[in-house]
Amino acid sequence: METLSDMALVIKVRVFHDKRAFEQLVVKYQSPLRRFFIVQTLGDEQLSDDLAQDTFIKAYVNINKFAGRSSFSTWLFKIAHNVFIDHTRNRRITTDIDAASTARQAENGSDIGMRMDLCKALACVSPIERSCITLQITDGYKIEKISEITGLPTNTVKSHLSRGKAKMQNYLKQNGYDKQ
Repeated sequence: METLSDMALVIKVRVFHDKRAFEQLVVKYQSPLRRFFIVQTLGDEQLSDDLAQDTFIKAYVNINKFAGRSSFSTWLFKIAHNVFIDHTRNRRITTDIDAASTARQAENGSDIGMRMDLCKALACVSPIERSCITLQITDGYKIEKISEITGLPTNTVKSHLSRGKAKMQNYLKQNGYDKQ
């Protein structure tokens, strides 16, 4: 079976209310979206799944608002970013690290200590800095795309990236990771 472009699938969902077309979009983007949320939630898989589900529900409900001025993935990640920001506002997440979720995230890695330190370093940055860092490093988005997703000016994205990376670097340096 031939895979359709994102725009073709969106049109099928909008015009024909084709749930299978939306399922194809979910299958295509569930892993990148989940990976985004795993980093944002510092390894909390259950919360990541819940936030990803909320994102897809909002995307489905608001599919008629997708104007096609950006790619579907940019629009979807903008929704994901907003879902996460809403979650942090509602829950008042602290920067304390849940040791159990950190350990779960680190289980699959070859160097558990390094993974845990990276997770702790991510916990030192603000949620918006973490979003920008994740979108750039983990998901490979350029600054202009991150700007579209977050709704921030490009210079503000650059500032968040710079400050966030500096905080992480400082934390890692204090914990024995020397830049060589």
